[in-house]
Amino acid sequence: MAYNQFCPISKAMDVLGERWTLLIIRELLTGGSRFSELQKALGAISPTLLTKRLGMLEEQGLVVRRPIHGQRGHEYFPTPACKELFPAIEAIGVWGMRWMRHQMEEDDYDMGLLMTHLERSIQTDQLPGRETVIRFHFTDITDNADWWIVVEDDDIDVCIHDPGRDVDVFFNVPLRTMCELWMGEDSYKTAMAEGRLDLVGPADLTRHVERWLKPSIFAGVAPARDIMQPA
Repeated sequence: MAYNQFCPISKAMDVLGERWTLLIIRELLTGGSRFSELQKALGAISPTLLTKRLGMLEEQGLVVRRPIHGQRGHEYFPTPACKELFPAIEAIGVWGMRWMRHQMEEDDYDMGLLMTHLERSIQTDQLPGRETVIRFHFTDITDNADWWIVVEDDDIDVCIHDPGRDVDVFFNVPLRTMCELWMGEDSYKTAMAEGRLDLVGPADLTRHVERWLKPSIFAGVAPARDIMQPA
């Protein structure tokens, strides 16, 4: 339902205010393009609702839909109007890190979203050789506790089944801890010292994880309690 106000904020919210819309835009702006990629990263959204929201964004000129050459399905790409939203999405993320992180609950630690972001964070030029296999074992997860990221040159794939290749780097870690490491709320050194992370692999890779596994763009944002403490 439209707000029916001339204010540009209200007109923007006519398009952006529906549930899931800004998160879909977040994924489009951070590299998601295929329906399956978007659905995995968004987790709880239904395929019907995702289709509806993508159709609306296409109608509003924020998304271009193109068929996948030689395959079934489509890919979705942000238009210039959509790309111009990046600073707004980033600002919302900074605000969330500063003011809302204290409201995190256990159900908020989404493994699918984490693996999507870890995949996008791999810096292939910082890995030696043509192939690197990284295995994650989430110690507090019962089902689908093991995930692999396979890097071949510049190609990166996330696998939930054993790819049958030698593992170069092994993470043995609770899901929440891995989320907090990537978000910059925890440090690899501290997590290993406290026994929450077992990291096995070549010393050059395990000592410099942030070099080849880039942390979130929101890493380093201080929580409000830190900046509001009296001097």
